[in-house]
Amino acid sequence: MKSKLSRRAFLQGTSMAALAAHPWFAALAAELGNRKLLLVGTSTGRSGSKGVYTYAFDPATGALEQIALAAECNSPTFMALSPDQKFLYTVNGGFMSPQTATAAAAPPPPVQSATQPGQPGRGQRRPGGGGGGGLTSYAFDKAAGTLTRINEVAAGPSAGVYVCSDHSGRCVFVANYGGGAMESFQVDANGKLSAAVTSVKFAAPENDPKKVSRAHRVTVSPDNGYLMVNDLGLDMIHVFKLDAATAKLTPADPPQWLSAPGAGPRALRWHPNKKIAYCVNELHPTVNVLGWDEKKGVLTTLQEIRLVPEDYKFKCAPGDVVFDKKWQHAYVTSRHADATTDFSAPGPDDFMATFKVDKHGMLTFVERTACGGIRPRDLTLDPTDNWLLIADQDSNNIAVVKRDVKTGKLSDTITTTSKLGSPMCLIFPDRPNVVL
Repeated sequence: MKSKLSRRAFLQGTSMAALAAHPWFAALAAELGNRKLLLVGTSTGRSGSKGVYTYAFDPATGALEQIALAAECNSPTFMALSPDQKFLYTVNGGFMSPQTATAAAAPPPPVQSATQPGQPGRGQRRPGGGGGGGLTSYAFDKAAGTLTRINEVAAGPSAGVYVCSDHSGRCVFVANYGGGAMESFQVDANGKLSAAVTSVKFAAPENDPKKVSRAHRVTVSPDNGYLMVNDLGLDMIHVFKLDAATAKLTPADPPQWLSAPGAGPRALRWHPNKKIAYCVNELHPTVNVLGWDEKKGVLTTLQEIRLVPEDYKFKCAPGDVVFDKKWQHAYVTSRHADATTDFSAPGPDDFMATFKVDKHGMLTFVERTACGGIRPRDLTLDPTDNWLLIADQDSNNIAVVKRDVKTGKLSDTITTTSKLGSPMCLIFPDRPNVVL
């Protein structure tokens, strides 16, 4: 009797090279039906995750189903699509499993065969890994939901925390939190990354030598003329002039925007009017609305608004912000700020903050609601704007929350909880995470 093999079992046991030659490959996109493709980056290692995963999301019900491990790699904790969506870039950490670390003390064993052509086996170090950071480029087939590795380059003294492309698709940038650094790279027409073009390690200010740079975000200005680097440790956003033809960066004049002392600027999103940016501060529970002058390369503070009251007794740490398509509502994550907190259950600081956005881009606080897990790392709205998806890093799940499109309010209950080890980054190709 001929044995029956489920699609999922086939996907899990088949390399991408073999899959590409199989007739099921062509049917993969069709199987989504009305569901939307979701890419999920993870922190590998102890979490049990192995890299980048694909999911099918049903906007009619909020259901979320894992499709496959699209790319096995070391801790792709953040990802970015190229503007034309032909390529996906991931930052990668130098993960080494306990078994590999133990074996490293002995003579190295023979190299094991890779899980995919050009890919390392599970837990194996690769260029840019080890104790440093790596940046990897993949060819992305949106119709089939597959990733094919192009190349990887070293990217910083430690694992990168954020990656973005410029609007031309010719440049890629990485923020390096642990190393307090930023690097730029060129991308050729085939998606291949160059070695770093510009590398900057941010020094402590002369008047406060104890400060340490914590570069947390890289974003390109609306007209592609500048790069911003949010520095949580130095309380500033560094501003660089960008030569998109070469990926070279030079300090702007003035070279930074300064936050309130101790605020810790972490995240940045641009308004489509190209005149406003939103800065989420991690160490103060605040969001700054910033004015932007592309001709002068200058950011100015227009508003500062809190996620919690002045007398709030806990220590929340805001993380990131997303906006609906009409730019009428914003959603900001908050998580435990105290590393000694018991992470066995969601705490009072694990929540979503909803804001109303007026016609001028200013914010008004609306409410705080549950985030469906512990320490939300990333969030995104689905392509229909009916659902908010939250990557809850320390509870190992992706939470799906219903959203009222008219009022912007989120449901008090979690519709779906999908288990996955340390989800870190969520991207709907039909709704890219770069808003412009």
